[in-house]
Amino acid sequence: MNILVDQVRIAGFRGIANLEISLPRVAVLIGTNNAGKTSIIKALQLALGDYSRSLTEEDFHIDGEDHGSECIIVDVRIVATDEHGNRVQAFENEWILEFEDIIQSEADGHQFVVIRTKCERDKIKGGFLTSRFWMETWPDFEGWADVKVISKRKISKRYDALPFISIDAQRDIHQELREKTSYIGKVLSSIEYDEKDVEELEKMVADINEKAVAKSEPLSELKTHLDSLSQSFEGNGQTEITPFPKKIRDLSKRFTVHFGEHASNSFSMEYHGMGTRSWASMLTVKAFTELSAKKHEEEVEPFFPIIAAEEPEAHLHPNAQRTLYQQLADSRGQVLVSTHSPFLAAMVNLPDLRSMVKVDGKNCVKQLSNAFDPEDLLILQREVMRFRGEVLFARAIVLFEGVTEEQIVPAMFEHYFGFSSFVAGVTCISVAGKNYAPFIKLGCSLGIPVCVVSDNDGNTKSSVESQIANIKKDTGLELNAQEFQIYFLSDGNDIEAELVNILKINPELIEALVLSETKGSNNPKYVEAKQKELSTLDSEALLEKLRGAKASYAGFLADVIFRNPQKREKGTLVPDAFKAAFEQVKGWISV
Repeated sequence: MNILVDQVRIAGFRGIANLEISLPRVAVLIGTNNAGKTSIIKALQLALGDYSRSLTEEDFHIDGEDHGSECIIVDVRIVATDEHGNRVQAFENEWILEFEDIIQSEADGHQFVVIRTKCERDKIKGGFLTSRFWMETWPDFEGWADVKVISKRKISKRYDALPFISIDAQRDIHQELREKTSYIGKVLSSIEYDEKDVEELEKMVADINEKAVAKSEPLSELKTHLDSLSQSFEGNGQTEITPFPKKIRDLSKRFTVHFGEHASNSFSMEYHGMGTRSWASMLTVKAFTELSAKKHEEEVEPFFPIIAAEEPEAHLHPNAQRTLYQQLADSRGQVLVSTHSPFLAAMVNLPDLRSMVKVDGKNCVKQLSNAFDPEDLLILQREVMRFRGEVLFARAIVLFEGVTEEQIVPAMFEHYFGFSSFVAGVTCISVAGKNYAPFIKLGCSLGIPVCVVSDNDGNTKSSVESQIANIKKDTGLELNAQEFQIYFLSDGNDIEAELVNILKINPELIEALVLSETKGSNNPKYVEAKQKELSTLDSEALLEKLRGAKASYAGFLADVIFRNPQKREKGTLVPDAFKAAFEQVKGWISV
């Protein structure tokens, strides 16, 4: 790799009014539906590929006041890099010959290329006009789209060395085998043999056809009857039946792909599930890019494909998703992936994540800042990504300390709102102690608001507040009310003390303990005896009992909260700190 599309700016395209995104060699786009992931991919395809043929009126941005944009502008910046992807000062000779005089230099001598794509409505003929220009500068983001293009800098040619290869979300190799314009179709159309090989192969095929007809009574009978066609040609005609293609050039017309655990039990792709067919389709793209790269190397020409894959995880099980991502990441050129898969996202180097969020109704891109040192990234990768990849796809995150809360908080959320947390896109997570920092850093950096509900016993409050102060100092995150909030249980309380002494929901707590200690027994006498035994406990004894059974009673308490057997009013089974947290989340995401 010796170049990189490192910056892209988009204005007036679909849901994007004005956006800038930086791209590493492998970039993974995450975010909720309609956050702009597909729009970024299509904007790049408009700038570097063939999307201008598909442009419609709906691609022009419409703002909140129903005003449509006059034009679409996409700027891409291309820079020179070394084999590790680090920016270097000058392009290599092959790229200098490719880009020629559109290469510009910054004040410090670093070279770059900026290509602007501009799409406007054709008011005379109808349809749309798409033009490309090279730019002299990469201006500050403020007002970048207002920088005028100069007509003599119009680019009339396509840079074939920089192809944009789009892998559609609805891919299917079985369908693509019949399409000449598909990537497998392009691979098949590039098949070449020398004359000697063609002659030898066609002789082999002729022998196979002859044997196939001779050994089949129906085919032999068919040939005998079809030979009577010679009567129409004054006795000169002869029928030839070819179960297999006679000419090597026709092989691709009957080309099929078979797959199975063993060669002896493989079967055609049309009989495989969509997961296998989708995966196979993406692998044909790799084959196409490898063949294209070899051809360019033979001609001593540069080649840097940009591969964009939408939802590559579709129809694949988790391990297959991980494998496929690795295969995409190992592809030549630059790779852009949009995904909803926590399994795939967990494979990504955190600095390569780009989170699409909406701020005040506008599409924005968030990413980890450069303030994260290697130790920060290692902790995040270990503590969050390995087991909690779903946090990347949350609309908001609620954090708390222990296993009790992890089981009961989702039940409290549903009791409070009347619907589950996952319906609202809210992820509730135990940090297994007081290790809030990795989750806060990750969430707030990627534009996912985080709310903490902390215990308040011992020195917990001062310890957690110290963590928050260190996060601000170490990362530069503001942790303002638009992205972060923290609430504490009542003074001196852990969750059990809050439930017993403040919320005073003893009937529910006792029922949960009965269910826990009787293992859900159906023996009414046993259950009645246990109920009677636990009902005699005073608050202090009940509290001690709960703390000794954290791992077992919490799940049953969650079920009791769901069922609400005491028919308590909304919110009466929820501590005040969690009510405040739920209201904060409601304000953030408009629950």
